[in-house]
This record gives sequence, structure tokens and C-alpha cells, in this order.
Amino acid sequence: MRASLLRRRRTWAWRLAILVMVALASGCGTTRMTDTQRTATEQLLVSHAVDGAVSHLDFSALAGKTVFFDAQYLDGTVDRGYVVSSLRQHLLANGCLLQEDRTKATYVVEARSGGIGTDRHSLLIGIPQMTVPTFVPGQPSQIPEIPLAKKSDQQGMAKIAVFAYNRLSGRAVWQSGVIQATSSARDTWVLGTGPFQRGSVRHGTEFAGRRLPLPHFGDKDTGDEEPSAASVPVTRAAAWPEPAPLRKVPKSLTELLAQAVLDGRSPATELPAGPRNGGPAEPRPTVTPNAGGQAETEPAKVLSSGQGFKPEK
Repeated sequence: MRASLLRRRRTWAWRLAILVMVALASGCGTTRMTDTQRTATEQLLVSHAVDGAVSHLDFSALAGKTVFFDAQYLDGTVDRGYVVSSLRQHLLANGCLLQEDRTKATYVVEARSGGIGTDRHSLLIGIPQMTVPTFVPGQPSQIPEIPLAKKSDQQGMAKIAVFAYNRLSGRAVWQSGVIQATSSARDTWVLGTGPFQRGSVRHGTEFAGRRLPLPHFGDKDTGDEEPSAASVPVTRAAAWPEPAPLRKVPKSLTELLAQAVLDGRSPATELPAGPRNGGPAEPRPTVTPNAGGQAETEPAKVLSSGQGFKPEK
């Protein structure tokens, strides 16, 4: 009896030793996970709103013209680099010729931002998280949130205005008016299940990051048009035709040549057409007979002299 009990104890001891050795030999690993200071959803909301505002700008009035983009008034704007790069790309896409040197451009495009950021709105139906006083040692003081339904909405907003003027004359050429665009991200929980995610930065309705085959109902933003006025307000898009520069009419050949040099044209184009200036040769005068029938261009022939001899023919 005792011998069998000892054998059983030895068997269990060996099994325990084998389990400990296997556990020590297998080991374990950990994965370090970090998050950025700004969530990806926030960055998408901002960039999506900026894309919407920039896409509504129409730079066709400056197509084919040399333009310098002045971004100094965008300093301090959230995601300034993305805003500046988007505006420069849109200028190029509309046919503008960007110049890095201000003095080499005829037109200056200036941009400003009225606000770029995000807002959050939350709605809870149920018991919110709260702190209760403790009367017994060890009693929990925090009551967790017990939601029956919960909704959280994030909204991105971008407000941009751009205008252009002639750097040489200082005249206004074009303005975009105030362009405002929004983006959205909505999360919903029902009876503790969720989040059900949708919005303009989502691709349809998603459940915990996975897309659900549900219809997406987008919100249509309707804005009232401002009444027209004689003086165009800064909130409306407008373009002004530039007056033709006044040219002094030259009165002499010297002034013609000087004006051609100033305009960058060849002085030869201002000379009167002729054989020396690459033009056709002047026509020779036609021979017309005089009253006596002898051509005026032919030398007179002496028929006789006072001495009585005739010249040799």
C-alpha cells in the first residue's frame, strides 16, 4: 500500500517537473503598441474639409499667367503644409504658371484661413459614468457608464478665402469669396453594441472598423445665396477685367524704334517696307512720251550744226 502511494507521488513529481521545464523553455513575448498624439480620424476630418474647400476654387481667370502664391497669412493654421500644397496644386491644375520669385510674376495670389479644426458632439441615453461617496472601506467609488444608446459626432471644418491682384498696377483681378467645407464622422452604440461608424471620411457604414452592406444616407448641405450688390462683398466670387495699358502713339521713326525695343520686338519691324528691310523693290517710273513724240528719258539728237556738217550716226 505504501509502496504504491510512493510510486504515485514520484509519478506526479516527475510530471510537475516536466511541466515546469516546458513552461520555462517556451517563454513568452510582448508587443509594444503606441498611438499618435492626434488620431487618424481627426487628421482625416481636417484634410477632407480642406480638400472640399480648395476644390471649389476656380482659378481659370489666371490660366496661362505668371503667378506668385503668397502664403504668409496662413501661418498658425492647422496642417498649414497640407493647405499650402493643396492650393499650389490647384493653381497648377488650372493652368497657372507658378513663380518662386515674386518679382518674376505679374500676379500675386494671397490666401487666408478663417478656421480649420474639428468639433465633437455626444449624446447618451442611459446612466453616465459618475462618482459616488464611499461609506464602507473597499466600496467602489466609480460607477461605470451603462448606455442604452450612445452617439458621438465629429465634424471637421475649413474656411478659406483667396484673391489675386496685379503686382505691377496694384489692381484687383479676381477673388474667390469665402469657401467653407465640412466633413463628418459618426459613431453609434446600441445596447452596448458598436461602434457603428459612418460619415464623409468613411466608406459606407462600418462596424468596429469593418464595412457593413448597409445603404449610406448622405447629408446635403444647402446654403442660401447672398443677394447681389453694386459693391462685391468679400464673401462672393468675382473677377475684374484688366484695362488695356495706354500706349503713346510715336510720331517719328526714332520713337518707333525705341518703342519696339521697350516692347521686346525687333526694330526692323518698325521700318518702312523696302528692299533694305526685306520688302519688295520699288517699281521703276514708266517712260512717257512728250508732246513731240520723243521720250523724255532719251538724250536729244543734234540734227545739224551751224557749221554745216552733220554728226556721225
